Amino acid sequence: MRQFAAMENTPIPSIKRRLACWLYEGVLLFGVVFIVDYAFSALTQTRHALDNRLAQQILLFAVLGAYFTWQWRRSGQTLPMKTWHIKLQPQGGGQLSWPRAIARYCLAWVWFIPPLVAGWGLQLDAKSTAVLLLGWIPIWAILARFQSKTQFWHDVWAGTQLISTPPKKK
Repeated sequence: MRQFAAMENTPIPSIKRRLACWLYEGVLLFGVVFIVDYAFSALTQTRHALDNRLAQQILLFAVLGAYFTWQWRRSGQTLPMKTWHIKLQPQGGGQLSWPRAIARYCLAWVWFIPPLVAGWGLQLDAKSTAVLLLGWIPIWAILARFQSKTQFWHDVWAGTQLISTPPKKK
């Protein structure tokens, strides 16, 4: 049974499809993060990985935020979202506003908080915390099943929704 987006007859993409898109997004963003990080390290003459760590993290957060919010605001889709025929829009439909796109970007980071807090509280090393993060991904995805439209919780909080888009005919 296919579920449908509110106020439209557009199907909602499955959680598997959304996670596959998310994985593809990660592969592409690896290159972006690598180039930005390399440029930052070269320009600041960083010699050790922990030097300028906070500035580096703030820069990467801002660059990723600019990438996502610009793409979502422009067309509602990043390249992986186009590939997987998924589009982001406000819950009522229409074009995404800048404040809503920024809110969604910031709220999308919320899913990192529980495993990071648990890792810190249990005094886990970086490897164990990374394993905890990877284990938390399916839990975060399963939590979407408890939402009436199976949207991820950051979409619910931001007032956005992911919808399926039909493939373009050639």
